[in-house]
Amino acid sequence: MLARGRRLLQPLFGGRLLLLTNTASCGALLAAGDTLQQAWHLRQHPEGQHQAARTGRMFAVGCSMGPLMHFWYLWLDAAFPARGVRGLRTVLKKVLIDQLVASPALGAWYFLGMGTLEGQSLEVSWEELKEKFWEFYKADWCVWPVAQLLNFLYVPPKFRVVYVNVVTLGWDTYLSYLKHRPKPAPSAEQEVQSGKQRSAGM
Repeated sequence: MLARGRRLLQPLFGGRLLLLTNTASCGALLAAGDTLQQAWHLRQHPEGQHQAARTGRMFAVGCSMGPLMHFWYLWLDAAFPARGVRGLRTVLKKVLIDQLVASPALGAWYFLGMGTLEGQSLEVSWEELKEKFWEFYKADWCVWPVAQLLNFLYVPPKFRVVYVNVVTLGWDTYLSYLKHRPKPAPSAEQEVQSGKQRSAGM
């Protein structure tokens, strides 16, 4: 049974179908992360409702990220061919490059893409990205260097994106929370300052 299942799945991880597999898995797992985040939120706030349109937007953005990740790892593996402990030095270079290039780029793509699908202007989405980027990037450094070290050491190249997507289920739940977290109500001091600024502009 396992052998039969392996034969059925094997074509999905080779040739042109690999791009489709990577794209679909990115979208599906980002949507799954959002579904988990909404389920957790509804446990805290039973009066709310699941927002299917929001999950759909997460799926769309995830699918748009799939090809980026697919071709990024193809390039990274071609530029720095190394696997296993013997290639540890090169693998560490790959992890560092991935953290310095791919992580911030994909983070920006996520926030700007979600903002666009939500109908935000580019200016509003850019302000949100600036507000949340460093919180996102610090959390990214806590999770992904170790995950990517294992990825580049032991995972065959054709399974890289799927591995990242499986690990990223928890990460996607966090991204959904960060993107849709309600803004805290302004403090009395902030309201006073805002009032003074409005008065000064009149």
